[in-house]
Amino acid sequence: MAGRTLCTGHGFQGSLSFPKLGRRVATKCQTSSSRARSDDSVAAVLDVSRRVTLALPLLSLWDLPSVATELSTYRRVVVTPEIAPDQSKYDPADPDLRAAARLLQDALGAQDVQREEKLWTEIIQKYGDMDKNWVPDLVGRAWGNRGNARSRMGKLDEALLDYNTSIDICPWSVDPVLNRGVVLEALGRFDDAVADYEAVLAVNRKDPGAWNNLGNAYAGMGKYEEAAEYYGRAAGLAPEFAFAKANRSVALFELGREKEAVRNFRTLLRRYPEFPDVRAALVAALWKMGMEGEAETEWLRVEDPRYKDRNWLQNERRWPPSLVNSLDDFLNLRDPNLRVAVGK
Repeated sequence: MAGRTLCTGHGFQGSLSFPKLGRRVATKCQTSSSRARSDDSVAAVLDVSRRVTLALPLLSLWDLPSVATELSTYRRVVVTPEIAPDQSKYDPADPDLRAAARLLQDALGAQDVQREEKLWTEIIQKYGDMDKNWVPDLVGRAWGNRGNARSRMGKLDEALLDYNTSIDICPWSVDPVLNRGVVLEALGRFDDAVADYEAVLAVNRKDPGAWNNLGNAYAGMGKYEEAAEYYGRAAGLAPEFAFAKANRSVALFELGREKEAVRNFRTLLRRYPEFPDVRAALVAALWKMGMEGEAETEWLRVEDPRYKDRNWLQNERRWPPSLVNSLDDFLNLRDPNLRVAVGK
């Protein structure tokens, strides 16, 4: 399903401004489980879920017993916000802390993802071995944010390792757990993704991004009843979360509630007329319901070429089978030249 939520940050209460670690809701409501939340404030940068104010050694890839084992083995998480560090004990006059906070802000403001990845790596390498009470908070956030950057670059295995390290260093933070779930989904490890989203919800039952992503994971397993319920919870908690509403409507269509789904698609398009996922879903729904003329008219407003690609719809967007097949039939019958014969 679309709209996976990712986080981007935590914050530090004080005069320095630290970015948050990341959650990005549907990267903002983007296609794919809402992508990363980022870490951004020293108060806002360091306002992550916190840990005891005690410096921890950072893990590096060569410290891991086996990268292959680390990638294949799921480590269940219990988020412990009660052990978050007391940021009031950080010294805002510490020149290292101030320099690290500036570098953190530079990373969050990077103009491209390659530069962002480089800056997170610089923070990890420069401050990871320091024995100061703020190091786990800030550097753990950097690991998580580098995971966000790498996931956007398609480096899913590397992102997974970064999230694992962030979770180890900052066990009080939900953000790397939520974002790890998104990567696990992308890798097809839906059961593991469900466990991560449930760990986030165990801490905060009112997290719409976690409910939406939980719906994505269940939809990935073909469990559309559960998916529709969880999308509904996300939409109920965040009425402006358009992707959660779109995802629920897509799930309802797969469950045979076609008229309700079409009604929802139209409602969303009245408010968000440039919402290509909903417009394309409406085309598929109308075609299946025998409203060919309306489907043709709606298709004229779908400009995203990915909706002509069956492989993308199935494996990236993860539409349910009935919607994929209906849009495929529409494209094949209206104009054979538009067909993208992938996997057929």
